[in-house]
Amino acid sequence: MANLKLTFNGKVLQERKLEQGHISIGRRSDNDIQIDNLAVSGHHARIVAIANDAFIEDLGSTNGTYVNGMAIKRRALQDGDVIMLGKHQLHYESSLAPDDDQVEHTALLRSGKTAGSSQPLDPADNAAGAEVPDANLHEATEAQQENQSTARIRVLNGANAGKELAITKPLTTLGKPGVQVAAISRRPRGYFIVHVEGDSASPPTIDGHPIGSSACPIHDNAVLEVAGVRMEFLLDAH
Repeated sequence: MANLKLTFNGKVLQERKLEQGHISIGRRSDNDIQIDNLAVSGHHARIVAIANDAFIEDLGSTNGTYVNGMAIKRRALQDGDVIMLGKHQLHYESSLAPDDDQVEHTALLRSGKTAGSSQPLDPADNAAGAEVPDANLHEATEAQQENQSTARIRVLNGANAGKELAITKPLTTLGKPGVQVAAISRRPRGYFIVHVEGDSASPPTIDGHPIGSSACPIHDNAVLEVAGVRMEFLLDAH
C-alpha cells in the first residue's frame, strides 16, 4: 500500500492512503486533496494508482508540478519521491514493488483533463493513447519491440462503428472516465488489458468473459467491451 503525506514548511498537514483509481489535487474544494494556496491551481494535478504503480500528471497548472525538483507533465512515482506544488510538498511512500503481471509504468490520462471530467476516451480518437516520457517506462528493448506484432482495434457498434485505432503507444486507454475505463498495455510478450475504473461488479469483458482484478492477455480477434462499446482486437502479422 502506498501513502501520501502533505507537508508545508516541514509540518504534516494531511496523510492518506493511495487506493486504486485517481486522486485530484488542487485549490478548489472538489479536489480529493485540497491545498488552499494561491500558488496552487484550481485543479492542479492528478495521481493515478493502478495495481502496484502510481503516476502523477500535471493538469495544465499555472505554476507547474515538480517531482524531486524537476518540472514534469507525467511521471511514474517511486518510493521517496517528493511532489512540489507551490510551497507545499506531497511525499509519496510505497513499500510495494511493481508487479510484472500487472500494468507497466505508463500513464492513463490525457493532458489537460480536470478532475471529474466525463469526456470519453473514445477508441476512435487518436488521443486515446497517452504519451509518457520514455524515461519513466519499463519498456521492451528495441530488439524485442522490432520482433513484436503490431495491433489495432476496430469499433463494432455505435456511431464510430468501423473505425480503427492502431495500438502504437505503450498504453492505450478505452472507455469513459467516471463510468468505466480499461487500459491495454503493450509488453514484450504480448498485449494485456486491465480494468482501471468503474464498478467491479460489471467489469469490461473479453469474448463475453469479465476481466478480473489482474491484467489479462488479449488474443487475436478477441472481442472487447468497455463502457458499452464493443471492439475487435486485431493482431497484425510482423
